[in-house]
Amino acid sequence: MNRNPKALSSQDMPGLKIPHTDPGIASAIVHRLLFHLFQAPAHKEIVIVCIGTDRSTGDCLGPLVGTSLSKLKSSPIYHLYGTLEEPVHAMNLQDTLDVIYSTHADPYVIGIDACLGQSSSVGCIQVSAGPLRPGAGVNKELPPVGDIHLTGIVNVGGFMEYFVLQNTRLSLVVRMAEVISHSLYDALTEWHKRVTLLAVQEQ
Repeated sequence: MNRNPKALSSQDMPGLKIPHTDPGIASAIVHRLLFHLFQAPAHKEIVIVCIGTDRSTGDCLGPLVGTSLSKLKSSPIYHLYGTLEEPVHAMNLQDTLDVIYSTHADPYVIGIDACLGQSSSVGCIQVSAGPLRPGAGVNKELPPVGDIHLTGIVNVGGFMEYFVLQNTRLSLVVRMAEVISHSLYDALTEWHKRVTLLAVQEQ
């Protein structure tokens, strides 16, 4: 008896975790992001929230990604919050989220943040469904962010997290930020192109 397999939803899809040095990382991230983006209604505004602070090398992944995306942005494909100049961090995260949800009607939010993990995972980039939990690695209670999220594992967690973040190699964080920003931009550009084409075909 033939049965149609149930299509995977964003929540069913296991998270992607891949070293930032993997030769196929850009393609892997783009394809996973496209899968998630096409699960969302096409009319939704895309909002990217890059969380972190430039006062800590380990925690500046988000602002670095945001700054890179602000330079790549050439059309209104997405709305961006969190750069080196105007970071989104623990002190202003709730206020930023309030602004986002009052400005954009039911947006599709992509959260980006640094995180800590096992030593074998340092340097890996993750793409997962659902919100990220900023501050969890340093025992802070902050509001969840995102319909999907990308995180970069910048150092080892479990002991003296603030000290570890302060003493993270900036070169690693910069390389990971470049991979995330360019992959996300490529995915959003491709998604926008396909959605626009579909809208034209349906007219």
